[in-house]
Amino acid sequence: MALLRRASIPAILLPRHPSIALRASSWWSNVELGPPDPILGVTEAFKRDEHPKKMNLGVGAYRDDAGRPYVLPSVKKAEAAMMAKNLDKEYLGIAGLAEFARASAQLAFGADSSVFRDGRSTTVQSISGTGALRIGAAFLARFHKASNAVYLPKPSWGNHTPIMRDAGLNLQAYRYYDPSTCGFDCAGALEDIAKMPEKSILLLHACAHNPTGVDPRPEQWKEICQIAKKRQLFVFFDMAYQGFASGDSDRDAWAVRHFVENGHNVALCQSYAKNMGLYGERVGAFSMVCADPDETKRVESQLKILIRPMYSNPPVHGARIASMILTTPELRQQWLVELKGMADRIIGMREELVQNLQKEGSSRNWKHITEQIGMFCFTGLKPDQVGRIIKDFSIYMTSDGRISVAGVSSNNVAYLAHGIHEVTK
Repeated sequence: MALLRRASIPAILLPRHPSIALRASSWWSNVELGPPDPILGVTEAFKRDEHPKKMNLGVGAYRDDAGRPYVLPSVKKAEAAMMAKNLDKEYLGIAGLAEFARASAQLAFGADSSVFRDGRSTTVQSISGTGALRIGAAFLARFHKASNAVYLPKPSWGNHTPIMRDAGLNLQAYRYYDPSTCGFDCAGALEDIAKMPEKSILLLHACAHNPTGVDPRPEQWKEICQIAKKRQLFVFFDMAYQGFASGDSDRDAWAVRHFVENGHNVALCQSYAKNMGLYGERVGAFSMVCADPDETKRVESQLKILIRPMYSNPPVHGARIASMILTTPELRQQWLVELKGMADRIIGMREELVQNLQKEGSSRNWKHITEQIGMFCFTGLKPDQVGRIIKDFSIYMTSDGRISVAGVSSNNVAYLAHGIHEVTK
């Protein structure tokens, strides 16, 4: 009888299978499939490749000469000393670890900078350099009422665009890289900066420009500084490679310090991913140089208000490691030696690559490889040449010809030079 009664119920009133109902009531049918990340795409293709000499030059992380991830001995020592203290895991304050923030600002601006004597700077711990940029972009979007236009160098780090855009800033660009010379387009950059509307936001890579490895020379930095001051531009520095570029942390911070000494009240983002190898610890800092102590206090209060709904407070473990290294004289000196060693290895690989290209018989001028600085190098390879070197030699890089020099070693530099020569001769 029950079956007969059920059969008499109109089909439209019968309950559907749960999974069918779920699909029919999806909230996200309008969500499009996003494009793959270009760097992760290179890595995935590399993993699938079975070529015995394959190279992955897309990943932006330091490797030793054997191609292995490298944990700095100073970091191991600091972490061991920290763990021996049996510290708790309590929350940090919204602004993070105070001694870390103070040491980061001193590393960037110089311990004797007038901004400290005058009480004109505030620094908060961030979730690495990306988090620092996001904090800074959010602050500018909310409080920089004169202009919401931010000018990025062309090209710039790929994540700069979504960070600034998602914060609500209006993205613009200025000339920076000259493909014909694989170097800095000084004339183009100066001309574009001089035409920026007054009080616009100017983003600058403090050192080791990513992705090109091309930095202005000191005299060119001075010109940029003067023009930016004349145009009343707000200068936003991204310094992700201090000490990792040249091996000298003071030299790599020269541009930041020069701008501050010449009256610019800058914003500054720092990362300890590269220069301490704390990639997964996500250690960074965001600083703002202000007009006076009262402005500093007000800016700091608003930075905390912005951070609170973002992530409430930053992680403690990596900040303790970095703080111990920066504030312990013996550890700091050891770190600086290790940092120079990493920078020197990359500089050495650049020189060996050029030497091996010459041995291959290449008649091209490859001096840009040694003139560029930092982890990344714009080789000058065109997209079709990149396609060939991936297909024929299993040497993986991004389509714009950018390579991570950290992925080059004494064991594979000759093979890389051979591949580059074969696709460019």
